[in-house]
Amino acid sequence: MGLMRRRAVLAAALPAALGLFLACRSRPAPPPPPPIRLRLVAVGDILMHQDVKLAAEQAPQGFPALWSDLVPLFQGADLAFGNLETPVAPATGRPGIPFQFNAPAALPAALRASGFTVLSTANNHAFDQGPKGVRETLDRLRAERLVAIGSGEDRPRAEELQILERQGLKVAFLGFTDLFNLDLNRKATEPWVRPLDLEPALAAVREARSRADLVVVSVHWGNEYQRQPTKRQRDIAKLLVGAGCDLLLGHHPHVLQPAELVEADGRKALVAYSLGNFISNQDRMYRADLFPVAGGDNRDGAALQAVFEQRRDASGNPRMVLAETSFEPLWTENNWGVPSARREIRVIRVAAAEARVRAEVEALSVPQGGPEAPARRAALLERQEYLRTLILRRRRIAETLGEAFVAR
Repeated sequence: MGLMRRRAVLAAALPAALGLFLACRSRPAPPPPPPIRLRLVAVGDILMHQDVKLAAEQAPQGFPALWSDLVPLFQGADLAFGNLETPVAPATGRPGIPFQFNAPAALPAALRASGFTVLSTANNHAFDQGPKGVRETLDRLRAERLVAIGSGEDRPRAEELQILERQGLKVAFLGFTDLFNLDLNRKATEPWVRPLDLEPALAAVREARSRADLVVVSVHWGNEYQRQPTKRQRDIAKLLVGAGCDLLLGHHPHVLQPAELVEADGRKALVAYSLGNFISNQDRMYRADLFPVAGGDNRDGAALQAVFEQRRDASGNPRMVLAETSFEPLWTENNWGVPSARREIRVIRVAAAEARVRAEVEALSVPQGGPEAPARRAALLERQEYLRTLILRRRRIAETLGEAFVAR
């Protein structure tokens, strides 16, 4: 090829090569992958009063019908937690009586089908059916692939660190109780419920911190029916946070208590001192038009939604941080004293119920004559009173937990 021809070929190829080079340089870099996020939902005491069990027996779908509003929330979370404040020991225990609970065999499968994954079994009712009841409860939970924390067939298994993997992250759970109705911890080789002994508890949290990306601690503590935590609760919470706890889930008072962000030893964690009741038959006689607002506190609940996100610290190391926090108000509907073909107890999401009832009130407020007018008027008054109840409960829950935490 002659010199002139080679120059012509190069001249023709140069613009194309230059264009390709510029196109490659101007192409934007791919965006970084989104951070890893983990969503945890937690509720309070799952109580098996006789009327709760009766409501489940009479509901077409059984136990899940009692909290069907919450099932999408539980199933949509990476982890869903509750305090199982009852043995499940129909084979080895006695029928439940007031203050000594026992749940039917159907409960664990219903909880699992509803989306629960982790249950605290360390509480003051753990020994209601004796050591055999502890063992049977654990067997039944394990059969449904539910993780129990805070009790075991023996002491080593009660104190074994439970680590679950979600979204490629290791989440450690520990459970303790500060209270016993009947403490049957006798021998380390027999069924054991883990007490809140402070120094061993702090050591366990430190170990969990070294082995997991996220540490969740469940504590059964506090004074029943008191809407404020004790100084002791606050002091212990700070120590647990300093030891490595990322999220502290409290229960036992049967009413809600405040939530707060606690800082200790350079760490920050969310502490929910009491999540209140999830489902129960307490305060069954409450009516907003007859009782002071405090008369319904046992029927208030909250679903904590905590979203953790993996971020880089100043040294470039990955660490989990609390990215989003909210508590959704819950209310237990209870038809005690109302003539009905069946007993009904049901946990509802207050915001959704309030929106629905407002729409019903608006529809019933449209003037209409005819023979149906008196019935419509009665229905309107009933719906207006129920709307008032929902508004009172929502405000009470927000006042207790803290306005900043309650989902609007």
